[in-house]
Amino acid sequence: MAILKVAILGNPVLRKIARPVALKDIRSRKFQALIDSMIETMTEYDGVGIAAPQVNVSKQILVLRVRNNRRYPNAPRVPLTVLINPHITPLSDEMESDFEGCLSVPNLSGAVPRFLRIRVEALNRRGKKVSFVAKGFHARVIQHENDHLQGKVFIDRMTDLTTLTYLAVSLARENAPVKKSPGGRRLPPSLRR
Repeated sequence: MAILKVAILGNPVLRKIARPVALKDIRSRKFQALIDSMIETMTEYDGVGIAAPQVNVSKQILVLRVRNNRRYPNAPRVPLTVLINPHITPLSDEMESDFEGCLSVPNLSGAVPRFLRIRVEALNRRGKKVSFVAKGFHARVIQHENDHLQGKVFIDRMTDLTTLTYLAVSLARENAPVKKSPGGRRLPPSLRR
């Protein structure tokens, strides 16, 4: 395992559509070592997910895990997950806008609308088919990482560029007291001012 160099916005690998992974390649030592190194890199840089293009490998692989993350302190736990050749289907038109950051767009965050519930179909790290429903923050992380496989970064999904801010400012906002809407729902960070 190794900590890999993270591609920063401007690197052409982040704008390419990643290549699917052949089933025969998944079980190779080299491929498994890449997955292990992606996990180590994600952990080292305090990420909740990372996609292969972010470590300069144009292949359809993403890993995610959410636990005790300083960038997303209120996020629910998500177990370590490896998704290869993922396909995502929204389960409704319902979306929520919330702040996201990215290891490939350092020190910035912005409000990004994402589907609240998605179906995910992919291969796991052993090459077995997996299918599950993700919702809320879990769905957000998968959609964010899947965008990297399509040559996109979170800024491309922003509908209001005035929300683009330094990460430290959005972290302070995220840690502010939670306000509720009149209906009792938690307001997204952008509306808590």
